[in-house]
Amino acid sequence: MKIKIEKILLKARKQVFGDMLGNNASLFQGEGFEFTELREYIYGDDVRKIDWKSTAKLGKPFIKIYREERELNVVTAVMMGGSTYFGTVKQKSDLMAEIVAILGFSAVKNGDLFSNIIFANKLYSVTKPNKKFFVVQDVVTKISEFDMLGRESNYKLFFDTLFNRIRRKSLLFIISDFVGEVELALLAKKHDVVAIIVRDRFEENPKELGYMRLMDMENGRTFEGSVGGLALNSYKKAIQENDAKLMAHFKKSGVRYSKIYTDEEPYLKLAKLLGGR
Repeated sequence: MKIKIEKILLKARKQVFGDMLGNNASLFQGEGFEFTELREYIYGDDVRKIDWKSTAKLGKPFIKIYREERELNVVTAVMMGGSTYFGTVKQKSDLMAEIVAILGFSAVKNGDLFSNIIFANKLYSVTKPNKKFFVVQDVVTKISEFDMLGRESNYKLFFDTLFNRIRRKSLLFIISDFVGEVELALLAKKHDVVAIIVRDRFEENPKELGYMRLMDMENGRTFEGSVGGLALNSYKKAIQENDAKLMAHFKKSGVRYSKIYTDEEPYLKLAKLLGGR
């Protein structure tokens, strides 16, 4: 377990920071500077701050005054129900840990506050906002060592908890396989919400398995029988309907999202998703 955690952290840190510390651009940028007012130019002011459009209109030089905004509050919230204990290339829970590591290191590199929440059928872990590297390591360790078996994903309680717990406006990454009823409209009004859907390709396109005994990792219920064409077609239809409803909800609620499979490089997908910030 320790070796696996170290590999996740080392890979994520190398991707975020590059071969030279701070060599790569951060996945997301801080809020930067916010324009507050125009002021008439005074001798000694930086000429680069002159607003030439206003100067031309008013007939005398004016400069733009900015104030630096506060740092971002980056929160990763991970839904770790029993369904994350699955994967044909790597476990979905391991991919979640890697995604959190990438986002955490990117926040630290950017000088932003970073925190994490682990949830399943109830709240299991909350870290305080911090800018230190050890927090990312601590969070990845907690995710990697979390026992998700037998824990049912309770999305309503999850989102209610996030709404009540996170009071400051945040860049909120919700990481889950998102199978079930999802309602993010209220959270999206309060925070900048980004949904990261973690899946294994076999979940969406399973093959005929023949006679098998299967177990639901969330509730422990078992099934024994033939897993053939009719059962698979019914399952595929259900997952397609789930995802169509999910994407429509994200679009309506203004939630950015990306689906990352267990055989993909999460850093590349995250860079593509967040490159427009």
